[in-house]
Amino acid sequence: MPEHYYTANPTTAHDEHTWTFDLLDHALTFTTDAGVFSKGTVDYGTRAMLTAFNRDIPAGKILDLGAGYGPVAISLAKVLPERAFVAAEINSRAAELVQRNAQRNHVEQQITVVQSDRYENVDGKFAAILTNPPVRAGKQIVTDMITGAADHLVPDGTLTVVLQKKQGAPSAKKLMAQLFGNVQTIAKDKGYYILESTYVGTTNS
Repeated sequence: MPEHYYTANPTTAHDEHTWTFDLLDHALTFTTDAGVFSKGTVDYGTRAMLTAFNRDIPAGKILDLGAGYGPVAISLAKVLPERAFVAAEINSRAAELVQRNAQRNHVEQQITVVQSDRYENVDGKFAAILTNPPVRAGKQIVTDMITGAADHLVPDGTLTVVLQKKQGAPSAKKLMAQLFGNVQTIAKDKGYYILESTYVGTTNS
């Protein structure tokens, strides 16, 4: 059975490449490898989500859920130097690359990397959660990444999700509306929908 980028411990032969990419007005250098998501460039959905992300959020950490090799956490760490980040990624090879890429881009002090299947090894609550979920892993995985967010957000914290319309954005939008009582499409870009909900719970929830 072929391995996918959401495999926990890939055994595909290594094929590392290092390249530079401009994100949020910073030239960032990434090392990628075989067996990780979008190894040749920062995928368009991630770029669209980063551009649309509303940084007006409460105090606290930011969670990059399904971090890949780290473009979301690393680029946001550059523009939000006062913030701490958790980069959660199921793929051990990708998680190790986040660590290396954070060091390469001089933001390793801001980013904690955890190997985690969804929220399994994620502790605490966050001012924001961003995710470009692994659609190929199946609808249940995507649903879990959305539904688990409420338990990991501070009051007024936000969940930002990028999905293509053809890969389930409308159903994800309905789910987010049901869970949070609110949802906005904050951007549409080449078939990608950037969805955002705000957690309106209390500190005692």
